[in-house]
Amino acid sequence: MTPFGAKLREMRASRGVTMAQMAEAVGVSSAYLSALEHGRRGAPTWILVQRIISYFNIIWDEAEEICRLAQVSDPRVKIDTAGLAPEATAFANLLAKSIRLLENEDFAALTHVVDSAIARAPLKSRAS
Repeated sequence: MTPFGAKLREMRASRGVTMAQMAEAVGVSSAYLSALEHGRRGAPTWILVQRIISYFNIIWDEAEEICRLAQVSDPRVKIDTAGLAPEATAFANLLAKSIRLLENEDFAALTHVVDSAIARAPLKSRAS
C-alpha cells in the first residue's frame, strides 16, 4: 500500500463511503480505485487527486497533504545513479534488494538521515 492509498482508505472508512460509490463519483472504476489503494498502480494524476479532494470536500492543509502523498506514492521507483560516486550506486542497489526486510523504525531512521543530508546540501544542489 502507498501513503496515498492508505490515506484514501482512511478517508473512505471514516466517512462510510464504499469503493464503488467513490469510484463512480470521481469517474474511475472500482478496480482502478482498489489498485490505487493497494499500491498496484502508479501515483494518481493531478486531475484525479483534485476530484478526490473535491469529493471529500477537503480544504487547505489537508488538501496540500493529499497532493503531497500522491507525489510520493509511486510504488515502482527508479533511482538513476549515473555520474554519482560508486557508493551511491552500491547504496541504491542495497536498498532495492533489502527494502522488504526493513521495518517502520528503519524507514524513519533512514528518512531522518536523508532529510539531514538534504538540509546540509546547498540550495542549488537540492533543485536537481
